[in-house]
Amino acid sequence: VQLQAYGGGLVQAGGSLRLSCAASGLFISKYRVGWFRRYPGQEREIVAQTSWKGNFYSDSVKGRATLSRDNAKNTVYRQMNSLKFEDTAVYYCAADGRNSFSTPPVADEYDYWGQGTLVTVSS
Repeated sequence: VQLQAYGGGLVQAGGSLRLSCAASGLFISKYRVGWFRRYPGQEREIVAQTSWKGNFYSDSVKGRATLSRDNAKNTVYRQMNSLKFEDTAVYYCAADGRNSFSTPPVADEYDYWGQGTLVTVSS
């Protein structure tokens, strides 16, 4: 199983970015997928999740983020608008197949992780 997160980069505050999480070795349509971010020296925190329960967004991104799936491409996307300086972080996507999980989602309940992709928002 491999997850590849990509799409990060440098963007000005107020701009938009779309991150992608491409999966191989599993059918992403059967898994919940989460996006986490990590600030330097801190633990990973949930940003958004898509699952059979629907989409979850953390308060920090609610109204600015949208998740979508393309099952044909085995990929989940996270569109982020109105980016803020505090959105600067390394972003990770993760997948998990369990049916029961915590709300808000926690990193310990994800089995598969992609490498991080850095998003830098210039003020």
